[in-house]
Formats: sequence, C-alpha cells, structure tokens
Amino acid sequence: MGSRRGTRVLIAVFAAVVVAVGLVPTVSAAPASAADPEWNGVYTLKRFAASKTGTSLAARQPEPDFSDDYTFRSSCDGGTCVATVIDGPKPANPTLPQPPRYTWEGGSWVHRYDWEWDCWQGEGVPKVWRPATSVATYTPQGDGTLTGVWRTTIDGGPCDGTVDMNVAAYPVTPPAPGWNLS
Repeated sequence: MGSRRGTRVLIAVFAAVVVAVGLVPTVSAAPASAADPEWNGVYTLKRFAASKTGTSLAARQPEPDFSDDYTFRSSCDGGTCVATVIDGPKPANPTLPQPPRYTWEGGSWVHRYDWEWDCWQGEGVPKVWRPATSVATYTPQGDGTLTGVWRTTIDGGPCDGTVDMNVAAYPVTPPAPGWNLS
C-alpha cells in the first residue's frame, strides 16, 4: 500500500512541476475580440430601401424594403479577415463584383466596390448607367445579428449624388453557443 501512496505523491509533484514551468496548455482568458472574427453560415440580408436618404434622385424614388438569403464563409490570413458570399441570388445588375467580399475593419465587416448605377427615370425611359462607389458596413450586435449602412456615391448623370440605406443581417439558423461574429 505504501507504494501506491508514494506513486500518488510522485504524480502530484510531477504535475505541479509541469504546470509551474508551463508545459501544459492552458485556456486563455483573452476577450472574444482577440480571436479571429468570423461571419459564417446563412444570413438574411435586409436592405431598408423604403427609408433610404441621400442627395441623389434615386434616394427620393419610392422602393420597398428587400431581403435575400446568403451563405457566408470567413477566413483569416496574415492578419486580414475576409467573409465571402459563397451562395445566394445573383444580382440583376451585371456590373456588381462577384462574389461579394467583406473585410474586417475596426470592428465591422466592410464591402467596398466600384460598379455602374443603373438610374431609373420612369416607365418607358431608358436607364442611364453611371460609375458608382459603394461601401456597405455591417457591425456585429450582441444578439447574433449585424446592423449598418450601405452608402453609394453615383458620379454624374440624372442620379448624381448619394444614396444611404440602413442594412441588417439576421442568422437564418441562430448561431450555436460560443458563436463569434467579432
């Protein structure tokens, strides 16, 4: 019996030494923001077009809110994290860059892109295409959703000016415990 007790003491001393010199991995108490940000899974992206604002003629044209489901997959490489849309409806406007990619910047997912705005001027009037730059920003919220603003600047033509639209992303399937959008 003495041998068993001696073995237990030896194991306890060995374990204490191993922990003391840091040979055993430990769980870090680092804040969630220290982990790589992720935006993965299926989300409904809602654009609040009915309440859009801005200086462009397009900002004053009535339009309903609209939404679609998109699947995101994120990855980080060399300190840059990107969430890419890997599935979802294709845009009607062929000048929009595909697939959409959102870069993690200062606590938000940001999609910056250049494209051609197709300015609608009424039934039977041909659209006028003009260069545009958009920045869509989605900021993670504590409930698993993301909220933000989509701002487009249209250069020239009858729709010259800005269009600002609030946006939101809602998980189609709520995230599992321990999710990490930021």
